[in-house]
Amino acid sequence: MVLEVALIDVVPGQEEQFAAAYAEGHAVLAGTPGCRSVRMTRGIESPARFVLLVEWDSVEAHEQEFRATERFTRWRALIGPYFAGPPVVEHFTDVPA
Repeated sequence: MVLEVALIDVVPGQEEQFAAAYAEGHAVLAGTPGCRSVRMTRGIESPARFVLLVEWDSVEAHEQEFRATERFTRWRALIGPYFAGPPVVEHFTDVPA
């Protein structure tokens, strides 16, 4: 399992529209083969900053089953207009305790 972390800065004043677009597109992302869970969080100190957390079976599942498909095009068309800049996206794995 890998965790995709996307730091998304939204144009100030458009946070509620972005959240509504996310709610509309959630099923597009969550229904992707290889996607285990999806969660969006919003900054308290920085309310125009959002963090998208997606658990994938693998990096390949993210890239091949989502990013390289029409699902990504639909997803980005919904949320992309609210971006203040390109999101910063990285993949992480758990560290054993």
